[in-house]
Amino acid sequence: MGKHMVCLHLGSNLGDRIHHLNQAIKQIEQHIGNVYSISNLYETDAWGNESQDDFYNLALLLATDLPPVIVLEQLLAIEDELGRIREERWGPRIIDIDLIYYDDCVIDIKNLKVPHPRLHLRKFVLIPLMDIIPFFVHPTFRQTTRELLAWSQDDLEVRELPIKLSGNTGL
Repeated sequence: MGKHMVCLHLGSNLGDRIHHLNQAIKQIEQHIGNVYSISNLYETDAWGNESQDDFYNLALLLATDLPPVIVLEQLLAIEDELGRIREERWGPRIIDIDLIYYDDCVIDIKNLKVPHPRLHLRKFVLIPLMDIIPFFVHPTFRQTTRELLAWSQDDLEVRELPIKLSGNTGL
């Protein structure tokens, strides 16, 4: 199996958010593939359940040999290993890792929907994606990241932070 392009979105709003994101990136590199690009770091108010701490968010691009279902299994294992507890929908979390794109595939099976079904509704996902894949065309909407952001109705403020996280980038 050849290399596949995978785009992920990471978020954290509990404890040492930068540490949790760095740990997740290291685990992703160890268990899934080479990280080639990491977006800037952003801070946003919590989405869906506003009565919690702000999130740090970023997106990353990686190459993997793993099929999408195994990528998802690895992501869930990484979340568990880093201490993610799933108590409430859109609740606080040490780490949240979403599979946004897997190549330009459209996948709709029981526990895996790719592209992520709500990515176009969330500026806190689209803005980090702009840093790494502004011209990638969403496989079902047929719009670039730039176009999806321009059409977004989300008014949540996304604040860029002057911190750059870096994995063992393969370039």
